[in-house]
Amino acid sequence: MTDRDPFAEGERAAREHIPAEANPYSDGSDEHALWAAGHEKAAGAIEAHESEGS
Repeated sequence: MTDRDPFAEGERAAREHIPAEANPYSDGSDEHALWAAGHEKAAGAIEAHESEGS
């Protein structure tokens, strides 16, 4: 079973430095929103870590 998880895909994309504009889902779809939320969560965590001076 290969159910896709758009939230996890968005998190992974942010960790791989893939821009939010690369969201592969149709704008306005639930998947698009989930992918964007995952990307934003991971990107925010990455930025917070980097701003700590590491």
